[in-house]
Amino acid sequence: MNPTFSLLLVDDDFTVEDTLHLLLRKSSWRLISVKTEAEIPQDTQFHAAFVDMHLTGDLQKAEGVGVLERLRGRDPLTELVAISGDLSLPLMENCLNAGAKKFLAKPLVGGEVTATLEKIEALWRLREIEHRPGAESVQWIGRSAVSESLKSQIARLHGEKGPILVEGETGTGKEVVSRLLHQHDPTRPFIPVNVGAIPENLFESELFGHVKGAFTGADQMKIGLAEAASGGDLFLDEIEALPLAQQAKLLRFLESGEIRKVGGKEITRPHVRVIAASNQNLETLVKEGKFRDDLLFRLKAKKIQLPPLRERLEDLEALAQHFLSQEKPRSNKSFAPEAFAAMRAYAWPGNIRELKRVCEQLTLISPLPVIRGEDVRQLLGLEPLREPDRDPAGLQAQVDAFESQLIQKTLNECGDVDSAANKLKVSRSNLYKKIKYYGLEVPS
Repeated sequence: MNPTFSLLLVDDDFTVEDTLHLLLRKSSWRLISVKTEAEIPQDTQFHAAFVDMHLTGDLQKAEGVGVLERLRGRDPLTELVAISGDLSLPLMENCLNAGAKKFLAKPLVGGEVTATLEKIEALWRLREIEHRPGAESVQWIGRSAVSESLKSQIARLHGEKGPILVEGETGTGKEVVSRLLHQHDPTRPFIPVNVGAIPENLFESELFGHVKGAFTGADQMKIGLAEAASGGDLFLDEIEALPLAQQAKLLRFLESGEIRKVGGKEITRPHVRVIAASNQNLETLVKEGKFRDDLLFRLKAKKIQLPPLRERLEDLEALAQHFLSQEKPRSNKSFAPEAFAAMRAYAWPGNIRELKRVCEQLTLISPLPVIRGEDVRQLLGLEPLREPDRDPAGLQAQVDAFESQLIQKTLNECGDVDSAANKLKVSRSNLYKKIKYYGLEVPS
C-alpha cells in the first residue's frame, strides 16, 4: 500500500519507534521519526504527530508540551497526540490546552494506536473530499471552526458500533452527516428510512419484515429494512415522528439486537448500526411525554448536534459557490461580492436546504451573468439599499444597513422584542444591543 498520510513521532524511545513501524507496515501511513524537536523537518506536512512529554528523560520537565504548542502554531490542522508514561492529571490537562486531541499512555497499546490513526485518517479524508476532483457527491462544505469541529466528531465515530443520534434544525444536513458516517466504509449497505412517512400500523412490518399470511394482504414473506441493512447502517430520519408504541419495539431491537418477523417465530440477529436523526430536541419531547426517555438514553450515547447556518456564516460563501456550480453548464453565472453581504443579512430559517433553493432560483431570476446584491434582496424580501457610500468603510456600511433594516422589519412584524428575538434566532439581550446601536424603534 502506498503511504498517503504522514505521521511525525517525536520521542527518544526506540521501542515506540519500533512499535509504530510494525503497526504501520501495511497501512496508508508513513512514519517520520525524530528524537528531538530540532530534528523535525520544516518542509513536510504532517497529518498527525505523536509527541512524548519527557524528551530528555527528566520527569520534572515536560518539554513535549511546548513541542505540541509549536506544532499547532505551525499547522493547526495537524492532529496532535500526546504520549507518556506520566499520567498525572495536570500534565494531561496541559497537553489538551497545548492542542493535543488525545493522550495515549505508555507503553502504547497496538489496538488503541490503530484506532486513533484510523479516526485521524477518516478526518483527513472528510477534509479532502471537498477539494478533490471528481469528489463523491456527499460532502460537508465549509472550513469554519464550527465545520472543522463537526468533521472531527464524525471522524471520531469511525469504526464505532452502537446507535448514533444526529440532531439539528430542518435543512442543516442530517442525511449528509449520516452518509458521511457511512462513507467510512461505503461497501456496506446503507438503508435510509423516513420514519414520518410510514403509517403506524405498518412500521413493525417495514422495519422487521413479515411472514406470508401474517395479516390481510401479506401474500408473501417480506424482508424488513433492519435485515436488509445487515452489515451496514440503517438511517432512521425523523425519529421524533415514531409513535410511543413503536418506540418500545425499536428500543427492544436496539438493546437485544434481535428481530422477529411479524407473524413469525424465528429470531434473527442482523449486525446493523442505527443512525437516527431528529429535527426536534428529543430532551424536550421526553419532558412533554412524546418520546421515551429510555430510548433517548440508548440513542444519545453517541450524539452529533448540527449547527444552523446562521452559526456558520463563514461557510456561506463556499456553500453558495458550491450550489451555483451545480447549475453549470445550464447556467454560467457568478456572484458579486455584495450578493454575499446580502445573504449574510438574512436569518436562513430553512438553513442549507433553503440556501440551495435560493441559489437555484437566483440563476433563473438574475438578468445578468453576475448575481447582484439587489437580486438577492429581492428574492429574500429584504428592503432595497440606499445608494452605497463611496468611502473605504462602504461595505461595512452596507452590511449594517442590511442588518438594521432586517431587525426593524422583524420588530414591526412581530410587535415586540421577545417575538422578534425568537424569529431572528438571537438572544433578547443581543437584540436590545442592536436596537440601541442602530437607534431603532420598538413598537409600543
